[in-house]
Amino acid sequence: MDFLIIFIITFGAFIAAALTVPAGFGLSTMLTPLVLFIVGPHEAVAIVAVIHGAHNGWKLVVLKEFVDFDAFKRYGIWLVIGAIGGALLQSQVPQEPLLLIIGIFLVILPILTISEAWTGYRIPDANDRIGGFGSGFMGGLSGHQGALRAMFLKRRLSDKMSYAATASVLALCVDLTRIPVYLIFNETEIFENFILLLPLTISALLGVQVGKLFLERLKSDMINHAIMIGIVASGIYYIFESL
Repeated sequence: MDFLIIFIITFGAFIAAALTVPAGFGLSTMLTPLVLFIVGPHEAVAIVAVIHGAHNGWKLVVLKEFVDFDAFKRYGIWLVIGAIGGALLQSQVPQEPLLLIIGIFLVILPILTISEAWTGYRIPDANDRIGGFGSGFMGGLSGHQGALRAMFLKRRLSDKMSYAATASVLALCVDLTRIPVYLIFNETEIFENFILLLPLTISALLGVQVGKLFLERLKSDMINHAIMIGIVASGIYYIFESL
């Protein structure tokens, strides 16, 4: 592998890891396209999953005191069920149609959220099951789990520390569910790319420390606006990926 390309991707992983601590999502969205410069789509999803799991595991260690376990229980089981289904289909089903659907959904839903002040629309609490399952399924299928989860979770958790901590443990549940499945189908590819996996993982862990500083210093409103913009941007990115 070209050293310069690995360095650029590693630096990108550090920046992405730092930015996604306050946002609660986005590492896979930003990192997967970089890894695709070196490996194929299925291998990239599996490699990024390992980095994503390490990143969320360390975020949980750093932010564990802020986890909202009520929210975790609402989402957790549905996340795991969705992640199992998505991971089993990951190497067999074309991702494009699903990415198109979820992309359109992520563009439209924030508009409904913004307009609820004058429309009275609100996502029912019962639909947390849908958000949990959908987030887990998309995480297992393509690694793009966070934007959909943020759309539902941020509405329940207004405190920025609680939101970031709970998002990390939910994301970790998906990662721990899908990584063993990926290892079954992509074990050789993952270990053959260990020279890429190791620096990216270390860089993502270091990014968590910087990201925590961002989280502590940024105002909640600023984080909320950034999350909304990130969700719409993710939706547009998914739509272009599907096309």
